[in-house]
Amino acid sequence: MFDLSLIKEVYSRLPERIKKTKSKLGHPLTYAEKVLYSHLFDPEGLTKFKRGGAYVDFTPDRVAMQDATAQMALLQFINSGKPATEVPATVHCDHLIQAQVNGLADLDVAKNANKEVYYFLESVSNKYGIGFWKPGAGIIHQVILENYAFPGGMMIGTDSHTPNAGGLGMVAIGVGGADAVDVMAGMPWELKMPKLIGVKLTGKLNGWAAPKDIILKIAGILTVKGGTGAIIEYFGEGAESLSATGKGTICNMGAEVGATTSLFAYDTSMERYLKATGREEVAKLANGIAEHLEADPQVYENPDLYFDQVIEINLSELEPHINGPFTPDRATPISKMAETAKENGWPLKISVGLIGSCTNSSYEDISRAASIAKQAVEKGLTVNAEFTITPGSEQVRYTIERDGFIAIFNEIGGKVFANACGPCIGQWAREGADKQEKNTIIHSFNRNFSKRADGNPNTHAFVSSPEIVTALAIAGKLDFNPITDTLINKNGEKVKLSPPSGEELPANGFDVEDSGFQAPAADSSGIEISVDPKSKRLQLLSPFEPWDGKNITGAKLLIKALGKCTTDHISMAGPWLRFRGHLDNISNNMLIGAVNAFNSETNKVKNQLTGEYDEVPKVQRYYKKFNIPTVIVGDHNYGEGSSREHAAMEPRHLGVKAVIVKSFARIHETNLKKQGMLALTFANEDDYNLIQEDDTFNFLNLVDFQPGKPITVEVVHADGTKNLIKLNHTYNSQQIEWFKAGSALNLIRKQK
Repeated sequence: MFDLSLIKEVYSRLPERIKKTKSKLGHPLTYAEKVLYSHLFDPEGLTKFKRGGAYVDFTPDRVAMQDATAQMALLQFINSGKPATEVPATVHCDHLIQAQVNGLADLDVAKNANKEVYYFLESVSNKYGIGFWKPGAGIIHQVILENYAFPGGMMIGTDSHTPNAGGLGMVAIGVGGADAVDVMAGMPWELKMPKLIGVKLTGKLNGWAAPKDIILKIAGILTVKGGTGAIIEYFGEGAESLSATGKGTICNMGAEVGATTSLFAYDTSMERYLKATGREEVAKLANGIAEHLEADPQVYENPDLYFDQVIEINLSELEPHINGPFTPDRATPISKMAETAKENGWPLKISVGLIGSCTNSSYEDISRAASIAKQAVEKGLTVNAEFTITPGSEQVRYTIERDGFIAIFNEIGGKVFANACGPCIGQWAREGADKQEKNTIIHSFNRNFSKRADGNPNTHAFVSSPEIVTALAIAGKLDFNPITDTLINKNGEKVKLSPPSGEELPANGFDVEDSGFQAPAADSSGIEISVDPKSKRLQLLSPFEPWDGKNITGAKLLIKALGKCTTDHISMAGPWLRFRGHLDNISNNMLIGAVNAFNSETNKVKNQLTGEYDEVPKVQRYYKKFNIPTVIVGDHNYGEGSSREHAAMEPRHLGVKAVIVKSFARIHETNLKKQGMLALTFANEDDYNLIQEDDTFNFLNLVDFQPGKPITVEVVHADGTKNLIKLNHTYNSQQIEWFKAGSALNLIRKQK
């Protein structure tokens, strides 16, 4: 059991800090407020912080990093000059394993292909007192839920789906690596005080409905940006009826609506899960302060008075949903899918059904999906699509194999991949994907952006629960509704699938032979960190140049991105993951997925110096060669998706000075600030339309950069005409110091 002394310390101070907060704020507290205010970096500075307005310094209890983002985070931490982490931290090797053959074979290939990176991460973990979870141990979020998450705690993680730990009542927030470095270095972690969205759940799920359908429904209500800057707090009798892992699924996918995090209050389902995963002592401690691990009664009685927005969902009436394609917020009830798919011309034949990932890989998920697979065998049905399973951890994989679920999946032709992210993040060597044929897949993952899973822009990816994915993979048709429709078995008989059944927790307990954990070295004095200068995978970082104190003038437009521009568009994953520790090499994928507003093509922009069109990184490197600053222009919710800070570091490394958009996704805006970039928004969104392909930008009052003061830019067009455009920003005094120093890390080093 990890962190017991830490948890005791957190719980010992929680009641008194909550009491003081209630007295200071003068009103009952939501559960999110209790956790936030009890983790203030300076408890003596307690005041009523304005939601959505005040920047607040916090002290998270721990940091979690996955291997793709850990490389850059740890490269930055090495530059901080600290001898060890100030808070508990872990590294999880889950992103670099490509799914192709099966779990064992793919893991062997990954260990060999990524040997240099794994050795680096293991060495740095040993050197700085960081727990190391080896390749094959599992996906970061499932491993965190099983081992580290605890009610009332606060954690940050270098992955956007860190909020998964909200399933155990933790405020867990996805961040960039620079934020992780701050916390590991003992510095305060800054966050704008989130707004609060309350979701009241009544009734109880039944039939084919699953916890996944709750967040799929929410995504349809809030859209991909409706939760930006807010914490979503779930409550009500319906919330209490859900398993802890079901709650985790909902919190995990809250990232798809832009939420800062999501969480549920402590209840008996969390107690059961803590006990089942060997943390009975934590459950006892939580039971002792249970009144503080939920909102005050008055909040539940009159939620409209205490939340900025309230949504109510009756679980008894909730039907399964299928979201997509190409965006996780296009929500369609299963009863409407046949009609909707035909209206939109979506391919009805399902090529592949995929279950698992960090979002839906619990014992409960797998057992319910296995009950559908078992019916297929018993009823003589032939599976009409490929079917894959991605376990979330070695503990889950070992237990479901012991209990016969993998054998059931094998009977219907299922393929079990490694305990890793795999297809969910584009680490899928899908045969034939290079042909770019129009096709449909359905999965229980969290994201379904274009090209994300297999690199094929014509793959229509749909998101649903593991149960629905399994049923539709058996049917092989997107327009199949297992609630009402029948299938023809191999004997020519009509058969109907019954609703799924499963177990919340294994009756015989969880089991595992080797969890994959490696504790850091007790004595790290003799450990040296070295990186081969000729390495193509790793590169030591050089500090970014500080601001020269002058207005930026003569900046050229690099690209005006049209429509959705996620971190996948800015810095793709998939095969590019191998360069996550080498800033210069991975910068060759910068914005290659973004659509150029002037020709509707990707990776084809105009070089204003030569008049020729070329790939985005090549054009930017050309500008850098001649010391010409550049600007990126974007649409709404720019930087939606992953927490990967490479999407901010690459433009910074290649010489881009500013990103000007209609609106930002939270994590990406912070990442840009941390790396010393200008993250600006149009005061008038229509000014986006004024930007032309050959524009030059002159910043007129950057020398007076200060909080709350807009920045004015003169945009000079090719014909000599000009527009003055006002740009807003959300920089506070501290963040402006990051900009002046060249990055937040530069400032830490300077202060040290």
